[in-house]
Amino acid sequence: MPQIIDLEDTGVCELDESIDALAALDFDPTCEERTQEAALCLRRLTNNRFFLANILIDELAGRDSAISAVDNGYSPQAIMLSPHRSGPTGGMFLRANIWPSEQDLCFQTSGARSFVYGVPHDHDFSFLTSGYFGPGYRSDYFEYDYESVAGYAGEPVDLKFIERSALHEGKLMLYRRHLDIHSQLPPESLSVSLNVMHIDPAQGWFDQYGFDLKEQQLGKVLSPNSTEAFLRVAVATGAQEALDFADWVGRRHPSDRLRLASFEARADQSGNPADMDALWRKGEASGSRMVSAIAKERRAQLV
Repeated sequence: MPQIIDLEDTGVCELDESIDALAALDFDPTCEERTQEAALCLRRLTNNRFFLANILIDELAGRDSAISAVDNGYSPQAIMLSPHRSGPTGGMFLRANIWPSEQDLCFQTSGARSFVYGVPHDHDFSFLTSGYFGPGYRSDYFEYDYESVAGYAGEPVDLKFIERSALHEGKLMLYRRHLDIHSQLPPESLSVSLNVMHIDPAQGWFDQYGFDLKEQQLGKVLSPNSTEAFLRVAVATGAQEALDFADWVGRRHPSDRLRLASFEARADQSGNPADMDALWRKGEASGSRMVSAIAKERRAQLV
């Protein structure tokens, strides 16, 4: 489960102080010392019991607030508290997350899945989190070996159950990318968490997964990738340069997901069963466990 950080401190800081301190620190979740320093910043911001209310009231009243200049196109559930700040190890930003209970109107009108409740998943990034307000969402926590997973839907996964616990007020944790899995449940009453998010420029090439806990298997890839969409559109036009590039991607690209997309795009563009079978044969021999497994499945569907 996420690493619990037992850090007692009664200091209080303002949002701008926290943002500046974290940016100067260059938060790196792989470095224990920097993680502890970032956790101290988050602890002191969490201790500030009124900063978030003040920001929200300013926004509701139409006044300039600490987040007025921040792009808050994330979602109604997530409030971006800072812009992305770049650093040598990637970058960081702060956000607040709202967690409605089953009694709240937004839950009743939008449903559990709108707030990722009951959707077991890992993360393709590491982040610090604290319980800021309320009893906190509950989670069933699991761990798994990311390196052992090929990444195709239905793949068996060894999920190790750890515990069920809540992110209560003051609790501070580090979610570790590609290790910690959680299936979140609504809190008993409206809750808010604060997050220090780490940005890794390479994270877009590493998949975030959903899981089927009952069947103990991989569900689907959850992380979006615009490169994959661009490739599919280019191949769909039938342009020879796009087809040549897709052939190279299928053979050489370091991302298994993009390699699979190149085979799927070309198969869709072809439409000829014999050509599709020949293409998926190449996929089976591609050297990628993900592509090979799905290619074998697609060839069987052609029969």
